[in-house]
Order: sequence, then C-alpha cells, then structure tokens
Amino acid sequence: MSTDQQDIIHFIYAEAALIDAQKFTEWLDLYTEDALYWMPLEFDQTEEHLTTSLMYEDKLLLTVRINRLQGHRTYSQKPRSRCHHLLQTPEILEINDDEVKTKTAFHYTETRNDEQFTLVGWVEHTLKRASDGEKPGALKILRKRVNLLNPEAAHSNIQLFV
Repeated sequence: MSTDQQDIIHFIYAEAALIDAQKFTEWLDLYTEDALYWMPLEFDQTEEHLTTSLMYEDKLLLTVRINRLQGHRTYSQKPRSRCHHLLQTPEILEINDDEVKTKTAFHYTETRNDEQFTLVGWVEHTLKRASDGEKPGALKILRKRVNLLNPEAAHSNIQLFV
C-alpha cells in the first residue's frame, strides 16, 4: 500500500474520530466550501434533487446543525447525544489527480439518556486535495454519501453525523 493510500485511509478514520469526540468545528473544516453531505431515503437511490432524502446538506446547513448542537439553549441536547463509529478498512475505489473515491462499511451507534440506536451501511467519500488555504495538498471532503442498509425504515432522530 502506498503512502498516499495510507493517508487516505487515515483521513477517513480521523474524520469519524472527530465526530465521535464531538469536535464538530474541526470536522467541518475537513469539508470544501462546495461540499455536500447526502443520506438517501431509498436503497440505491440515484436521484438526489427530485427525490426526498434523509439528509441533503451543503456546508451552510452543516454549519447550522453544528451551531444548534453547540448552543446553550438547545435543551433537546441536555444531556448531549453521543455516538461511536465502527469502520471497516476503507476501500479506495479510484485515485486520480483531482479526486479520490472511497467506500467504507460502518456500524454507527448514537445514544442519549436511555435511548440508543444503531445504523449500518457504507459511506462513499469523494475527496479532493486542497489547492489553496493554509494546507495546500491536504485532503478535503467534496462529497459524503451515507448509504444505510435500511434507509426506508422508520429511524430515530439522527442528532449527530454518521
């Protein structure tokens, strides 16, 4: 495995670790300005604009969610939700000059008070290297698609980020 592939795998593990540690500002910094976070409502859903999704958020909406989670008046988060990601080794599907595509199977558990639920599926990342900013060449998330094994099921409210 090349160093570049190891960096990509480490990046995906580090992203999940930031969510689990609730370091949401640092997590959001991993995203490009034109990033998209998508969780389809249907298995193998291909249409994202004309079909309902569980989540379809750009960086602005992700920022709003983070501000809500960190707000002092967010009483629905007292006590705060917690989560844990269990990831299979990411599979690198494609590497080219501009983008990297990966697929990672996961088990995600979220808990708050006495309630706990688990989601299972795989995440498809589209990563790109930053061309400017403070860390040129650093990996950034352009697109994150969270595919649930059972997206059509009635799910609990997902408070955090899968």
